[in-house]
Amino acid sequence: MNKPLIFAHRGVKGTHPENTMIAFQEAERIGAHGIELDVHLSKDGELVVIHDETVDRTTNGVGLVSEKTVEELQVLDAGSHKDPSFHEAKIPTLREVFIWLSTTNLQLNIELKTDVIHYPTIEEKVVALVREYHLSNQIAFSSFNHDSVSLLAEIAPEIPRAILYDTPLADPIAEAKKRGATGLHPNFQLLTKEFVQLAQGQGYVFRPYTINEYKDLQTMIDYGVDVIITDWPARAFELLS
Repeated sequence: MNKPLIFAHRGVKGTHPENTMIAFQEAERIGAHGIELDVHLSKDGELVVIHDETVDRTTNGVGLVSEKTVEELQVLDAGSHKDPSFHEAKIPTLREVFIWLSTTNLQLNIELKTDVIHYPTIEEKVVALVREYHLSNQIAFSSFNHDSVSLLAEIAPEIPRAILYDTPLADPIAEAKKRGATGLHPNFQLLTKEFVQLAQGQGYVFRPYTINEYKDLQTMIDYGVDVIITDWPARAFELLS
């Protein structure tokens, strides 16, 4: 049985402030194979790395990401919500992440957060940036908005892309095929070993999320998924060692 790759969810979110450079650098330090992060568009059209549509939960600011310029976003404290010692952490731009990523061997799963606010042109902007930094071999896209996945398949067929889903789909393989997806990113609780094997047999890559408890990590290892996305990569490495 192949060992799954371990991806740090929003960086090492268990111990560090999510979606910040310090969390991504920690993922590299502890030996994660990859990182998962989330992308929105700022008011002035910059690709920024943050999970929520608003800055309220993870910074000392309030309001929609889409109503703030990148300059306004980058003065916010994106670390103290985790611990005051992280007060210097900022919301990174995707470009900043790419400059760093290009010095590593890490893989990167970019979730396009187009399921609540669509952000016209975000797909084209992300693809253009990936190509600018020649990172196609290190990147996979995903989105809960499957229209985004269809568009990515059309404009960047060379970059892997996956449908995200957290409630049961009638036929995930048919949906993936319809959208031109190369992978499936389900909530791990929706999986069975039989389904993983069936979809892998048809060439699909499995990167389920977000697996944190030891028993669930072990189950996903036993199912033979390709990637485990977790807030606690060290726990996964313990079980794999």
